[in-house]
Amino acid sequence: MTNQLQKKALSYDLAPTPQDPAHIRALTDEKVDLHTNTHWGRDAITNRTSRGWRVILNTNDYLGLARHPRVAIAKAAALLETGHGEAVSRVFIQDRDDAHRTFERRFAALIGAQDAVLVMSGYNANTSIVQVFARPGSPVYLDMRAHASLWEGVLCARARAIPFRHNDPADLRRKIALGGPGLVIVDSLYSTDGSVCPLIEIVEQCERGGCAIVVDETHAFGCHGHEGGGMVSALGLTDRVHFRTIGLSKAVAARGGIVAGSARNMELFRYEARPLIFSTTVLGYEIAGFNAVLDLVRDEPWRAARLHRNHARMKEDLQACGFDVAASESQILAIVTGAPDNTIAFRRHLDARGIRAAVFGPPATPPQGCLLRMSLSAMLTDDDIAATVEACRDALSALDMRGWPCVRQQDGAASGRRLRGAAS
Repeated sequence: MTNQLQKKALSYDLAPTPQDPAHIRALTDEKVDLHTNTHWGRDAITNRTSRGWRVILNTNDYLGLARHPRVAIAKAAALLETGHGEAVSRVFIQDRDDAHRTFERRFAALIGAQDAVLVMSGYNANTSIVQVFARPGSPVYLDMRAHASLWEGVLCARARAIPFRHNDPADLRRKIALGGPGLVIVDSLYSTDGSVCPLIEIVEQCERGGCAIVVDETHAFGCHGHEGGGMVSALGLTDRVHFRTIGLSKAVAARGGIVAGSARNMELFRYEARPLIFSTTVLGYEIAGFNAVLDLVRDEPWRAARLHRNHARMKEDLQACGFDVAASESQILAIVTGAPDNTIAFRRHLDARGIRAAVFGPPATPPQGCLLRMSLSAMLTDDDIAATVEACRDALSALDMRGWPCVRQQDGAASGRRLRGAAS
């Protein structure tokens, strides 16, 4: 396999640019080959071209709304009527009672928040919320698998990142006792393996330690709670969670993000969040699409129900084959392959059968904790699930997966793992 990969790498001819100054050339000389011409680089994460994928498992379009006619028509109508809208910073249109503000009010009401602010992406939402509400040097307690953008926010704020063990309220309590009051950051549903945060217990520790809490609901919104309002509202925690962030690139299947909280805190956020101030706002026709999606989530609850049914079936069938996917509690299944070579081989095995999953490796995972992530959708059929499970079952023998982290041993235990970090 290594020789084949080396031959494939020869097609990527990225010669140094003569005009680059010495320090840029040194940087690229050090790193570009790592990401392009090694066994763990471009070839590892790029699915082969297929004439027609049979099953798509690397999309975050959980509810199957990306191509819905109602969404497309709403966006097209807005685009034809008003153009793409003003390409200016959101800070210049804060006081208008326009489509932006109307959508923010609708979204806040849906999730049970006092107010919400529309930003350009979930990444912007997460970096902004920490940048605004964490002081330089103050403690920020992050679940070890919190999204990478939240860790980036700590850097933007020049705050002090203090990780705690994944989904471990007791470890959070110990860390707060040592570090004092600060900001606690969790995802309600973790994008790496589909695990769900014990939100009630985490909120209790925040209250005992005098901490504010940020909950990233990106992967839960649209799929959990009344009309897709997320896990915080579903658990009755809206008055106890200070901030929520939501990327609209998952169930809403579009670009954009939301920050939600008290009216007072959101007013500060509008004038302090640098990614918001120094970026062009979400455009008007995109907001028309957002509203159409919220209408569909309200009108067609069968989509979320089918998504959860598909997850339950896929998880049960993979476990029956011997795969350890116990960590997954909702719509995301991680096959932890371990070494990069394992990951590439498994991805190619699925590719050959028309099944496209997403490769996760460094920096989203440890070097020996690579995985293939399967993001499920309401649009998957029973045949799609059966084909995926059969391909995975075939891989057990075809790739000799004995000893891989994802395969349960005869005693029922996994052969060793645990993930850290997270990506979108």
